[in-house]
Order: sequence, then structure tokens, then C-alpha cells
Amino acid sequence: MKFGDFEISIVRECTFKLDGGAMFGVVPKTLWNKLSPADDLNRILMTCNLLLIDTGSKKVLIETGMGDRWTEKERDRFELKTLVNSSEMLKSVGVKNEEIDVVIISHLHFDHAGGATRLENGKLVPTFPNAKYYVQRGEWEFAHNANPRARASYRSDDYEPLNLNGQIVFMDGDTEVVPGIWVKLTGGHTTHHQIVYFESLDQKGVFFADLMPTKSHVTPPWVMGYDHYPLASCDQKTKWLADASAEKWLVVFDHEIGVPWGHIDLNAAGKYEFLPLSEDTLHVQARSAMVLATL
Repeated sequence: MKFGDFEISIVRECTFKLDGGAMFGVVPKTLWNKLSPADDLNRILMTCNLLLIDTGSKKVLIETGMGDRWTEKERDRFELKTLVNSSEMLKSVGVKNEEIDVVIISHLHFDHAGGATRLENGKLVPTFPNAKYYVQRGEWEFAHNANPRARASYRSDDYEPLNLNGQIVFMDGDTEVVPGIWVKLTGGHTTHHQIVYFESLDQKGVFFADLMPTKSHVTPPWVMGYDHYPLASCDQKTKWLADASAEKWLVVFDHEIGVPWGHIDLNAAGKYEFLPLSEDTLHVQARSAMVLATL
């Protein structure tokens, strides 16, 4: 899809399920279950949406998904369905792994950094061999010293090979990664969680990452039980939703199983609502994944 001078695409890397209560924190199930129905194990269906931005001079990938290095027991726990081959992760949009210049990872949890590395001949290698991976320094440090509550969300095999290969760029706060694409530190979900803001010509957009993982999370107080600092998440959501709705930005959700991009509107009742773009704005692989998720 054209976005100013950029070309942007959604690649659906996988579908998976997580506990609905954890995804909505203190929000009662009687409310969130209407928007994100749970299965008999209380899990809700989600996906990993990767955003590819081709600026014309750089190919920038936002997030890497869960990857394919999971045991059958783990796949069953998450009902994980991998939708791409890690050696050709972006094949559906006609891009080779070797063509990616920049990878931005919002934080190092396994469902965002899991696809950053892959197994090749029994050895862990960077999935995107010619890319620089942009990570907040504080997130990296926390991942290596996570407390017991947070530790299970981090897998060192997802990111250590990147550092050993000299491919990580550490950032300290808000940074313009390439012209027209910035990371913005939000905290909330993790101390150094970041979202991605981008603009070209007169268009503006934001990839919310886990500040707002799905369209069901646009109400500011609806924050995840997974968030390390839920009150900070609420405050940041309020700020970014106000800007996105006022200026009609394109917004992108990382775990939305439906159409994951569109616009935010502030309705007459003073509540935010998501207005998705047409399914036709998604490429074939992303639309097919939506169908698969309903089967």
C-alpha cells in the first residue's frame, strides 16, 4: 500500500493464543469476551503482524514475530501456527531476507524477537543477515537481568546471536532510525518498550506494538496484565490516541487478527473507536491468514 513516498506491507508471521485475562488485566471477562471471544481454555486468538516499510532507499522491518523454534508441547500451549518459512519470511511480498536493511524490535519478548534468529544447519543465525537490529539499551539490559515475574517472556537465543554477529544497534530513548521513521520510548509494557512513528509527505502513522496490541485495546484503561507498569501504559495510550485521532494517522496493531491497520476516531460519546481499512489493502498472504484463523 502506498503511504506518501513509502510502500508499506503487512506480513502475518503466525497465529497463536494467549490467556484472555492476561491480555486484558483488570477488565472483567464479561466485557472483553464480547470483543475477543475466548476458547474453552480462556485463550484468545491473535496474530503477529510484521510491518514492512520500503522508503525507496531502505527496507525497514518492524518486529519479527515468534519464529519457528518451538517444541510441540509449546506449540500446543499457544496453539501456535507458523505461517511463513523463516528462510523466506517476506516471500509473500516479494522481498528476500537478505534485502532487509533495518529491523526494529519494540521489545525483546519472544513474540516480537522470536523470528530475529533461525536455525541453519543446527546453528543459530540472524534471520536477516544484512540488517542492523535496533533495540533500546535499557530493554537489552533488563532482558539479561529480568526478575522472576518477567523472566519467562525472554529467550536469549532470540537475540544473543545478533549481538555476537555485530548486528545490534543500541538506542537510548527516542531516535530517528532512518529518515521518516522514528522509535518513541513509551515504557508501560516493559520499562523500555518502544513504538514506531513514521511519516512521508503529508501522511503520518504509528505502529503501537504492545502499547495497544489489538483494536480491542483502544480504550485507554484496557491494558494488559502482562504490562510491567499498567498506569504508565494507560497514560501513554491516552497521549498517542489523542494525536492519532486528531490528525487521522494510520495506526497499526501488532496482534490484531482482523484487519490490523486503519484510523482512530473519537466518537460523539467521547470514546475512541477503530475504523479499519478495507481487506483489499492487505496482500494475499495476510488476507489468507485471516481466513485460516477462522477455521
